[in-house]
Amino acid sequence: MPELPEVEVVRRGLERWVAGRTVATVEVHHPRAVRRHLEGTDSFVAALTGRTPTAAHRRGKYLWLPLAGPGGEPAGLALVAHLGMSGQLLVEKPDERDETHLRARFTFTDRGRELRFVDQRTFGGLAVEDAPDGGLPPRLAHIAVDPLDASFDEAAFSAALRRRRTEVKRALLDQTLIGGVGNIYADEALWRARLHGARPTDRLPRARVHDLLEGVRDVLGEALAQGGTSFDSLYVDVNGQSGYFSRHLAVYGQEDRPCPRCGTPVVRESFMNRSSYSCPACQPRPRARRT
Repeated sequence: MPELPEVEVVRRGLERWVAGRTVATVEVHHPRAVRRHLEGTDSFVAALTGRTPTAAHRRGKYLWLPLAGPGGEPAGLALVAHLGMSGQLLVEKPDERDETHLRARFTFTDRGRELRFVDQRTFGGLAVEDAPDGGLPPRLAHIAVDPLDASFDEAAFSAALRRRRTEVKRALLDQTLIGGVGNIYADEALWRARLHGARPTDRLPRARVHDLLEGVRDVLGEALAQGGTSFDSLYVDVNGQSGYFSRHLAVYGQEDRPCPRCGTPVVRESFMNRSSYSCPACQPRPRARRT
C-alpha cells in the first residue's frame, strides 16, 4: 500500500496539474470507486461538475482537494481520495488510450489533460465530503499529523507512545498516533534507530523515541526525494513515473541479504498478516516480559 512518500508525490502532482482547473465532466466507470460517497454515483458527479479544486492537501495516506463554486467562493466541500492497495491518480492527454482498470475520469473546461482514477484491485476510493471553510474534512480528523509536518509535536508523541503498552512497530502503524507510516518505512526507521519492532513502547527512554523519530523523518524524507518506493507498476506519480527508493532499502524485502551496517543476514518475521524485516545483530529481539 502506498505510504506517506508515495502519496505526497501524488499530492504534488495534483497541486501542479489539477488545482485551479474547473471540472467539466465526471465519468464513473465502476461503482466501487465511489462507494465511500454514500449518497451514490449521481450525487458524486453532481457535486463535482462545475466546481474547481483549489489546492491539494494530504493527511496521512489520504488526499483531499477543497472545492470552489462557479464564482470562486468556497463550496464547503472537498474531493477526498484514498489510493488503497493499487489506486492511481493519473494526469493524461484526452486522446491517450484508456487504462485497463480505469474507474473514473474527470475532464476540465480548459480541454487540457484529464484526471483519471485507475485501480486494479478496487480497494481505493473517492468521495465528496464536507470540508467547512475549506479545512480538513471531519472524517480525516482522527488521523494524526505526520512527522514531516511543521506542526508535529515530538514531546506529545513521545508521551503518548510511552503511555501505551504495545510493541513499537504496532505503534508506528497506528494512524491515530502518527500519520503516514506503513510497513516499509516502519521497518526502515526501526533499522536506523537500532530497535526491534517488538520493543515495548512503555519501556522506551525518551532518547530512544527521539532516535526513532529521527529515523522515521530521515527515511521518509529520503524516499520522498526519490519519488517514493515502487516495487511494480502500481506505485507511480500522476505522470505514471515510478519512484526509486527501493534501490536504497536497508532491510525491507532484503531477507538473507547482508545488513548494510554489520553484514549479518537480514531476517523476515511474520507480523500482523504481513512481514517484518530486521537485522538480528543490530536490532536484537527484546526479552519477554516477566509476569
